[in-house]
Amino acid sequence: MSDSPSITAAQLPSDIKAEVLSEALPYIRRFHGKTIVVKYGGNAMTEERLQRSFAHDVVLLKLVGLNPIVVHGGGPQIDNALQRLGKQGKFIQGMRVTDEETMEVVEWVLGGQVQQDIVMMINAAGGKAVGLTGKDGGLIQATHKLMDDREHPGEKIDLGFVGDIARIEPAVVKALQDDQFIPVISSIGYGEDGNAYNINADVVAGKMAEVLGAEKLVMMTNTPGVLDKDGKLLTRLSAATIDAMFDDGTISGGMLPKISSALDAARNGVNSVHVVDGRVPHCLLLEILTDKGVGTMIQGA
Repeated sequence: MSDSPSITAAQLPSDIKAEVLSEALPYIRRFHGKTIVVKYGGNAMTEERLQRSFAHDVVLLKLVGLNPIVVHGGGPQIDNALQRLGKQGKFIQGMRVTDEETMEVVEWVLGGQVQQDIVMMINAAGGKAVGLTGKDGGLIQATHKLMDDREHPGEKIDLGFVGDIARIEPAVVKALQDDQFIPVISSIGYGEDGNAYNINADVVAGKMAEVLGAEKLVMMTNTPGVLDKDGKLLTRLSAATIDAMFDDGTISGGMLPKISSALDAARNGVNSVHVVDGRVPHCLLLEILTDKGVGTMIQGA
């Protein structure tokens, strides 16, 4: 393996820089004014260089005329907070079991610590970010979720304070977009019963993209994208192919809610959904503004 130093952007020849900018131009023109919903999670949320890369990408997309919306999770941060309380996180079919104490931690971590870190990071990169939870403007209205038990057909699993989305009310998001802000949304919904509900961030991102008529939904993960049974990256997937992958178990565990939400969005008006490798610096720009993406593209047809 070579020990030679890597080339920085500043060291690139001018003609290569010009070629990169020229390649981005038709994508900027095509997506100008369009909404791009980004599910932010995984390594990109916990490694400093990837955090800076993400913030830079979001601000640049906004400055060139796209409308990025960030929906974030915070699984590792929630797990760390629970461990400090002597609690162990539990998951069933990729969904977090959430008792009352865990829900208090989720609200504190997602709506407080994690969200404010993202807002400050984007603002430091030159953007204008504003944090939201489902309570703000009635943004995410939730109901108590009972999940189908895959091992016992016909039976339901009660996960505690875990919610389904009853309704997205996007007025506050649209108002912020129109005023050149970048909304940063925590995946916490609120029910008519007054309770807060933990909602999978992939599900929130997918439904937000549907309701806003987004051009793209980009889901950042800790894998190169959607992989087949041999671990090979699948760069393009259709709805029919994904249904088959659900049936044969290729897609399972934590990828189930992610890909289910991606597929629902693709079937309900979102032009394309991209599952990208959040461990790749500037993966958003590479996927949206260049000819060669860094993940899997899903379309409904």
